[in-house]
Amino acid sequence: MTRKPASRRGVVWLGWKLVIALSVSLCLLALLRIQLQYRSVATLAPPLSVALRDYSGDRPKVAFLFLARRDLPLDFLWDSFFKGVDQANYSVYVHSVPGFVFNEETTRSQYFYNRQLNNSIKVIWGESSMIAAERLLFASALEDLSNQRFVLLSDRCAPLYDFGYIYRYVISSPRSFVDSFLHTKETRYSVNMSSVIPEEKWRKGSQWISVIRSHAEVIVNDGIVFPVFKKFCKRAPPLGSQEAWLFFRQNRRNCIPDEHYVQTLLTMCGLENEMERRTLTYTVWNVSGSKYETQTWHPVTFTFENSGPGQIKEIKKIDHVYYETESRTEWCKADSKPVPCFLFARKFTEGAAMRLVKEGLIGSSKNITL
Repeated sequence: MTRKPASRRGVVWLGWKLVIALSVSLCLLALLRIQLQYRSVATLAPPLSVALRDYSGDRPKVAFLFLARRDLPLDFLWDSFFKGVDQANYSVYVHSVPGFVFNEETTRSQYFYNRQLNNSIKVIWGESSMIAAERLLFASALEDLSNQRFVLLSDRCAPLYDFGYIYRYVISSPRSFVDSFLHTKETRYSVNMSSVIPEEKWRKGSQWISVIRSHAEVIVNDGIVFPVFKKFCKRAPPLGSQEAWLFFRQNRRNCIPDEHYVQTLLTMCGLENEMERRTLTYTVWNVSGSKYETQTWHPVTFTFENSGPGQIKEIKKIDHVYYETESRTEWCKADSKPVPCFLFARKFTEGAAMRLVKEGLIGSSKNITL
């Protein structure tokens, strides 16, 4: 009778030992998983050299990837841009709302007929769905091996030069053009990302990028960084709302995914030395106004009045970009040669686009060399 309590104590102690052992094992497995995730990101895309000589086809194409809300309001401008160009030199892809079809009833340009993605998704500005849509565009364009350069554009983007110059500019460089910089006062990084995305790898920049094929493959094949963005990188609700009060009370960060994703992903993969760290798309941001307004910055719109020859000429004259957070001046180059910084600009009204066409502001650039 006196041995039974001891026996019970032994059983209880054995049970606790098993629980402790199991808990330790689970912790070790979790740590191992995190380590493997980090190593997977670090080796996700070893630096590759993708010069034109690696492409065995007759002519490399530039894939123009349009991220549209619905239709393309500047389709007539792009019709002028593509007119007379050998279609062996380019491809066109459009991500629009699910079910929208580009045909003679919905677009004024034949170059967009049936160029919509059939697997498009609903996109909400400032959310991870924006990244998902971009990845769908890259994935569709990668199906054509001839596509060697990929240019992401908004539905309000306008070209600043003719097709020939833009084609030579993009094709001549073996690098991607990705606006990417450190933000020393960054308030969008969440420590919840740290197990996969180290803070020193966090980058910011414009979502309007132009990438080489190997970098497009990295973006499409990423299964590690994107889920972290989807879970932890979320924009704040409108200031003044009850939702915003709760959001910031929880010490959450106002994170805009499309301003960080590609830049951070390529940096984590050790590909910064394969990039010109700047965008090809010119944007003017309205930085005036109240503190409230600066929380909802949007690009200044080019209208008929402020899109004349003088304004366009000034944009074309820009040959460097200064990044204050890094005290870095990025002198614009393509294949190590000095070039104008910007090939495109946004965002334009239809009236502004009509002026560009009427006054030939995206006309011939035969006298410009690379």
